[in-house]
Amino acid sequence: MDKIDAFKQQLITGYTTIGESITLGAALFEGQAQKETQIKIPLRTLNRHGLIAGATGTGKTVTLQIIAENMCNAGIPVLLMDLKGDLSGIAKAGILNPKIEERHAAIGIDFKPNGVTTEFLTLSKEQGARLRATVSEFGPVLFSKILDLNDTQSGIVAILFKYADDKKLPLLDLKDFKQLLQYSTGDGKEEIKKEYGNITSTSTSTILRKIIELESQGAELFFGEKSFEVSDLVRTDANGKGIASVIRLSDIQDKPKLFSTFMLCLLAEVYASFPEAGDLEKPKLCIFIDEAHLIFNEASKALLDQIESIIKLIRSKGVGIYFITQNPYDVPDSVLSQLGLKVQHALRAFTEKDRKAIKKTAENYPISEFYKTDELLTSLGIGQALISALNEKGIPTPLAAVHLRAPASRIGTLTAQEITENISASKIAAKYNEVIDRESAYEILTGKIKDLEEQKETVEKPKPLKKDEKSVLEKVTENTMARQIGRTVMKEVARGLLGVLGLGGGSKKKKGWF
Repeated sequence: MDKIDAFKQQLITGYTTIGESITLGAALFEGQAQKETQIKIPLRTLNRHGLIAGATGTGKTVTLQIIAENMCNAGIPVLLMDLKGDLSGIAKAGILNPKIEERHAAIGIDFKPNGVTTEFLTLSKEQGARLRATVSEFGPVLFSKILDLNDTQSGIVAILFKYADDKKLPLLDLKDFKQLLQYSTGDGKEEIKKEYGNITSTSTSTILRKIIELESQGAELFFGEKSFEVSDLVRTDANGKGIASVIRLSDIQDKPKLFSTFMLCLLAEVYASFPEAGDLEKPKLCIFIDEAHLIFNEASKALLDQIESIIKLIRSKGVGIYFITQNPYDVPDSVLSQLGLKVQHALRAFTEKDRKAIKKTAENYPISEFYKTDELLTSLGIGQALISALNEKGIPTPLAAVHLRAPASRIGTLTAQEITENISASKIAAKYNEVIDRESAYEILTGKIKDLEEQKETVEKPKPLKKDEKSVLEKVTENTMARQIGRTVMKEVARGLLGVLGLGGGSKKKKGWF
């Protein structure tokens, strides 16, 4: 058997599937696509997470789109983080052109233009169904980790959550929590201290500064009602195909704190809400996180630990998570080791540091007798990638350089009018875009503080007198004056009597009186 036959046999054996699968393209041998060696990924292993990496302009976003639309066509709903604004095209059918015809002829796959049923979601002021969550839903532990608080400050947050729960104070948005913070060191200090322990103003000031920092990145738009229900992410359309939920994030690229806060909240909510599923024939949901370095670069150690824990455990809920970034090392090793599917586009070696990074990246892939992986990483063309996956038994497949298929949906963005029309037809936008501002902790505590201030004023101010009622001072003054007048009159009477008797005033005695 010659080398090319051995190559084909290895890949055909390694990528043959028993159950349903998605086809990504055909393997490359010495630069030529081999139609017989279709690279297929079993649906049942898509909840083992994945990575799409590569230098700018090598086709990462298009690969994301290829995988996502094929998942939807197989009945798997997907959630896409669209930070660059170029994933909206998945909602419309693509257009056949000579380049696509040539590519698909080379890999032996028919091209059938097709869009995916799409819902547009938003965290900001972009058009779409608004994503929100309440402060209470975060809970004290997660809320403290988002704010990067120390143990003492986290303890205070736990006390305030407990107090709010006991006193039936809804913590819906950041305004509610800020008011509770101020109340805990002001009018409510003694009440809280008596029942829950002392809270220092130094610690609450630090917590308040952290909240203001979060607010500066637009978090006030995220915290509140109506809370988004993650069950709306796992819907299918009338044809049984998965719906693609696209979160429009192009205006928060410079707000990594808000992005990481949202992602952690979403993953925690999915994990808490979804029941244990075990090994399914296909995932319930797959989440694609574009520009993943925005999460990890700004995340605290506590936040990273939380993400790592969720990544390890969420697979059992039937959920797969896929990170898209330029360099695999943007993703922490602890997370990278959990990823089953790896799609590596070309890397560029301009410096010695780049070359070292490429050699290190090559070591993450299975050894192949047909490829020199480190050299291949710098010579891949646009729309080509190295792929390593898991077969249906969970065993890593042989390394394959793949000539990828083209997306069946549109490459690029929708027009503003097309997005508006899509949102107008949405089945969930009206539900989540309704503004709800019910009475919560802010209003309740504001009223309580007002009542306490009025009580203080009542105690400090004297009661207003009735028309015929005299004050104590007036009574005392009148009594004093009466006594003074009485004494004066008595003195004058005494003087008069003594004068008559000849005993007063120092007058001389008259002769013959005794």
